Amino acid sequence: MGVSNQQKKYTVHDPYFWKITISLALASFFVFASMYAVQPLLPVFVSVFNVSVSQSSMTLSLTIIGLIAGLIILGFLSDRKGRTMFIKLSLIGSIVPFLLVPLLDSFSALLLLRLVQGFALAGLPAASLAYLNEEVDPKSIGVATALYISSNALGGMAGRVMTGYITDHYSWEIAFYFLAIIGLFVFLIVLIMLPESRFYQQSKLSFRKDLTGFLYHLRNPSLILVFGMGIILQMSFTGVWSFLPFHLQEEPFSLSLHAISYMFFAYGLGVIGAPLAGWVAGYFGLRKVRMLGIIILSLGVFLTLSHSLPIIVIGLCVSCLGFFTAHSLTATSVTDQADHHKGSASSLYLVAYYIGVSLGSTALAPLWEKSGWLGLIIFVGCLPITYLIFVRMVSIRFART
Repeated sequence: MGVSNQQKKYTVHDPYFWKITISLALASFFVFASMYAVQPLLPVFVSVFNVSVSQSSMTLSLTIIGLIAGLIILGFLSDRKGRTMFIKLSLIGSIVPFLLVPLLDSFSALLLLRLVQGFALAGLPAASLAYLNEEVDPKSIGVATALYISSNALGGMAGRVMTGYITDHYSWEIAFYFLAIIGLFVFLIVLIMLPESRFYQQSKLSFRKDLTGFLYHLRNPSLILVFGMGIILQMSFTGVWSFLPFHLQEEPFSLSLHAISYMFFAYGLGVIGAPLAGWVAGYFGLRKVRMLGIIILSLGVFLTLSHSLPIIVIGLCVSCLGFFTAHSLTATSVTDQADHHKGSASSLYLVAYYIGVSLGSTALAPLWEKSGWLGLIIFVGCLPITYLIFVRMVSIRFART
């Protein structure tokens, strides 16, 4: 009987299910808080280090570049070396830069350590979903995955709010130390609670065969359009949030960093938007609801052109709801479009998604510097709608041929 129990995957009725779920949710919370913690601090870095807006935005985009490299490399390695090791190393690698950066007092060092941190951050997303699918019963996987993804949004929101608040009251160095302390606390919980893998099977395929399967999807036109959607959605969304602190510090708002940090609470709608989108799509169809999400995203973006702060806040909330609706359904469509190597297809979508983050920060900085908020918002507001029309035209052409 004991042996039989050992062969069963964990369900919501098992204590180990909740140990796994809580551990990965906390780890996800910290990793995504670490990733986006610098976003409200971009104006601070411009002032403290005497750098341009473009250079300051690299504190986010270089992290994303490191993350993309990590997703590919660590994803392959986790198939060969196991899951839990990379989850724990991801946390340690994310904590150390927060302790070192304030001691070095160099912007170049900050950029280098953020790049390294991005690579380390990738260990969690590269291994966690595979670990969940291996250890948790299919009937319970939905609960665990939903809590994990919700923690992504909560972590991203909390990281931005905490660093903005602490920096405004103390300093950005204290904010980094505070994140390191949270990380150490999360690491200890994961170290104690996260069970070792029981159903992990080491990949016997050669690296070349894995890479061939990974790149196979780039020859699928339908998937390329989906990957492009991931880039466009995130580029537009990140573009708004990256330069919002600069905009709200200027006249006529003249807000403090503390006040600006509260704007990131709009991300809370991401926790609602993703599951709501899945439920509504079950009734009306994925494409229709995703199209609606994209329109809502653009509408919210355009609302931020207002000179009224309450309307800007409403616009940010609307854009968050639209973005997380469109993003979650676009991610879902990846596995529908891929006829095999579905895991590789999902990884490629994540890569595309984070390329969009990088483009939405550094690549849009020259547009912000030249055209200000008006030029930036017109561009990022029109971008998703334009791409949606492009996808529709290409799909019609495919259907005819």
